[in-house]
Amino acid sequence: MKASMQLKKKILTSVITASVAAAAMTPTAFAQSAIATLRGKAAPGATVTAFNPQTGLSRKATAGADGTYVINGLPPATYQVDAGPGTQQNVTLTVASTATLNLAAPAAAAPADASAATAMEGVTVSATTLNEVRTPEVAKTISLHQIQTIPQVSRNFLEFADTVPGMVFSVDEKGHTSLRGGAQNNSSVNVFIDGVGQKSYVKEGGVSGQVNSQGNPFPQLAIGEYKVITSNYKAEYDQVSSAAITAETKSGTNEFHGETFYTYTSDKYRSRTAAEEDSDKARSFEKEYGFALGGPIIKDQMHFFVTFEQKKFDTPITVTPGSDVPARAIGLLPAAAQAELGPANLPFDEKLYFGKIDWELTDRDRIEISTQVRRETQADNIGAGQSYSQSIVTENHDTRGTFRWQHSGEWFFNEFKASYENSSNDPLPINYGNGYNYTWRPNNDAPIIGIGAASPLATQIKGQEGPMISDDFTFNDLTWHGDHIVKMGYKYKEVTLHAQDAQDTNPQFIYNVDENGTGTLPYKAQFSNPVPGLNPISETNSKQYGAYIQDDWSVNDHLTLNLGVRWDKEKTPSYLDYVTPQNVIDGFNSLDENAQAQFPGQTYAQTLAKGGINYRDYISTGNNRHAQNQWAPRLGFSYDLFADEAHVIHGGAGRSYDRNLYDYLQLEQTKSALPYQEIFFNIPGRPCTVGPNTNCVNWDPAYLNGLENLQALVAGSNKGQEVDMLNNNLKAPYSDQFSIGMANKLGDWNTDATITRVLSYDGFAFTLGNRYPDGSFFQGGSQPWGNGIPGFGSMIIGNNGIRTRTTQVLLSADKPYTRESGWSANFAYTYTRAKQNRDIGEHYSFDEPTIFDYPFITSNAASKHRFVATGSIDGPWGFSFSAKLTLATPLPWNGNYGYGATFPDGSQNIPSAYTPPGSKFLVGGKIWGYRDLDIQATKDFPIGEGDMTKFYIRFDILNVFNWKNFNDYITDFGSNGIPSNASHPVVFNKTGNIQFVPRTARFTAGFKF
Repeated sequence: MKASMQLKKKILTSVITASVAAAAMTPTAFAQSAIATLRGKAAPGATVTAFNPQTGLSRKATAGADGTYVINGLPPATYQVDAGPGTQQNVTLTVASTATLNLAAPAAAAPADASAATAMEGVTVSATTLNEVRTPEVAKTISLHQIQTIPQVSRNFLEFADTVPGMVFSVDEKGHTSLRGGAQNNSSVNVFIDGVGQKSYVKEGGVSGQVNSQGNPFPQLAIGEYKVITSNYKAEYDQVSSAAITAETKSGTNEFHGETFYTYTSDKYRSRTAAEEDSDKARSFEKEYGFALGGPIIKDQMHFFVTFEQKKFDTPITVTPGSDVPARAIGLLPAAAQAELGPANLPFDEKLYFGKIDWELTDRDRIEISTQVRRETQADNIGAGQSYSQSIVTENHDTRGTFRWQHSGEWFFNEFKASYENSSNDPLPINYGNGYNYTWRPNNDAPIIGIGAASPLATQIKGQEGPMISDDFTFNDLTWHGDHIVKMGYKYKEVTLHAQDAQDTNPQFIYNVDENGTGTLPYKAQFSNPVPGLNPISETNSKQYGAYIQDDWSVNDHLTLNLGVRWDKEKTPSYLDYVTPQNVIDGFNSLDENAQAQFPGQTYAQTLAKGGINYRDYISTGNNRHAQNQWAPRLGFSYDLFADEAHVIHGGAGRSYDRNLYDYLQLEQTKSALPYQEIFFNIPGRPCTVGPNTNCVNWDPAYLNGLENLQALVAGSNKGQEVDMLNNNLKAPYSDQFSIGMANKLGDWNTDATITRVLSYDGFAFTLGNRYPDGSFFQGGSQPWGNGIPGFGSMIIGNNGIRTRTTQVLLSADKPYTRESGWSANFAYTYTRAKQNRDIGEHYSFDEPTIFDYPFITSNAASKHRFVATGSIDGPWGFSFSAKLTLATPLPWNGNYGYGATFPDGSQNIPSAYTPPGSKFLVGGKIWGYRDLDIQATKDFPIGEGDMTKFYIRFDILNVFNWKNFNDYITDFGSNGIPSNASHPVVFNKTGNIQFVPRTARFTAGFKF
């Protein structure tokens, strides 16, 4: 025992020393936490104790002179709380919450829902779930009961977030999953697991490794519960501008508990997709299996929890033409291209591991050490305009380790975290050789389909690796015109980002298709061309700093104010220290050959100036770019009308910053080292001007016989080389969020009605910098693609400028599950009115001169109306049942209108939004674009006394009515800008891909103990 205590003291001393040293060596920053806070009133001077009998964790606080007490740092679980004889109550605390419990008198009743609590691991005592209601956050907690019972298409725990108003969890035609908040893109979301952000800094998706993936970011068996905050989060949350998800993982207890499961389905148990109606089904199957085990290492002191999950999918997919071409274009394609249209499949394999040890070092100190591993392989780039032969295989790996130390004092709480992450996403083509791509000329060469080998741009080897430390301090014994809980913290993260944007292989040849058929010769070629002496792999050591202070001020029993501010700064050397090559600068100061006949002596810089572009805004000297200071105030309030938490008005306003993805920042370097060049061929029907100052050559069949023959055309020059340039004053995207609402407790029901307004700014976009000699961007319906930087190709410039304007009405009603009632229900309705000046997922915007010239149109990021309802009920003989209904109006199509017409400014396109007609749901009009009803039934087979040890079988039917939720659009605008169908120029492709799945039966068997 003596040796053990000495060991504890040594470990505690080392942890404190490391924390103090870290704070001294690094600038101030911040962290997030999933732990709970308990506060309320007791007898003045009373000792309030919160005890978890399942783990032995115990925390104490002394009530002040007015009876107020606060206990910080409680992991979500069920606790026995007392302030002396006769005051004990059993309560359950939820993730990332501040709950109120008054213990002043023996008869005190908690102002919350009575439920048969289940802590993180099998608590069976009757307890009261304390819900957080005095908060400005627009938020909802997803319980373990919901995770275990709601029908589910994947084991991605984030899927349940779409039961929260304002959230959408999507499964596209390729099985890719994504989570979106409001009308912002997926990258604006951040997920915190045990207080550590899983942010992707390189690629899209919000969570590292989640871009274009069928996989899960984390094993679902390891998630206890999580909280979804759609807006007005407090100052402790960073790197997020739409929704913040904070999850707490399960921990072991004083008893051994475990679970194993196996889920299976195949093409035998699903209906045909739309493309399979007149043909055989594509082979498909899904297998998911795993286990979890937790228990004691030292009773009441140290516990472990481990889990493993694996999924193997072969997902059906349909190869269709691109969305901006008419159906008649298919019959005009060569036989080889037509043969690749139709059913195909996407193999996928993922393994997930998680392990955690927690140690109650003392009655004031808790240490957690955990690690998570993700390994997945998947086929991709098959679908609309993408054939199997041009597909890729992606290796997606993610490894993270976290150390967390929590110390509870009489008047403060401290949480120190250190983590290390290593994440990579590496797609490679399955074929090597030539790629053959077919475009529909009447619609500005809209892509139809590509066959052969994938573009060299399909190789996207990218990732992030590095450590993070953070420390949060919470002070809870502060009084001034009310009670204050003040939280402040810092964070420092140093992460190495790397990116390879292309591979020196697979030249692409593009063929013209029109009403007369497919051209026999390609009209252009695109290919990579390495520059000797330059590195095509960009790597940088990014440093992230942040700090915040948050004051939750209880002015009185009715009013709570939440006042906070945070500061962030990120230094990315590859952007800040980049030096524009001298030959590029010389190109700007060279004569514009295309201007000499009209404007003798005019340089290309002068041509750009006529078009309103100052090229010096994009020339980096290595010291004229500076990191941005991001100041983000967060203000909120809640007003409890009767001081009983039954009717609470809440609202707030705040700013929140996201990040510019390194996927775009790195292009200055990688495009100059391995440029993707373009050569036009002077052929009948697509003539171009051959000459030393153009990227046009006469056709030669030898160009099809090796990449080196194309590269020889530009040997010793930069002819046709795209030059990517970033604005010297790039800013991070951010959103301003405003909300006002009211939460009510009506019997067993919790309801909320909230109106939110979110304005997002400074989204990143690339536009075409080229201009005609007179400075114009349009001439006779054409754009100046042929008038790039002298000696090079096109000038592609990156700027901030994508914006969204979103107003939402969020309505919810929730009846939590209790063992006594045996049922639960949840209803979530979202009305959205959203405008955007550019598709939030499209960062190449070449249809207008600048990103600021795009008009605001109806956003394609969110349905106007969306309704989600879930429910569960305990049946007889060990049966339980649940269902989920989702309805949403069609997502608008965003694109260009006006093909064939030339407008006064010389353009042929007008960015427009059209909503395709939907389908009927049982009754009413054809207004729904997405309809889905899922059901599940589970039968338990208990072994021995109680229900802790049991076998179970589960049967899910997804999309019970086999509704076709079409995903692909067909446009038909006719000629001269006049729609062929004036009422519906955009419709769904009824033989194309669908969102979600066709009617599918899934079978699960499992064992729990």
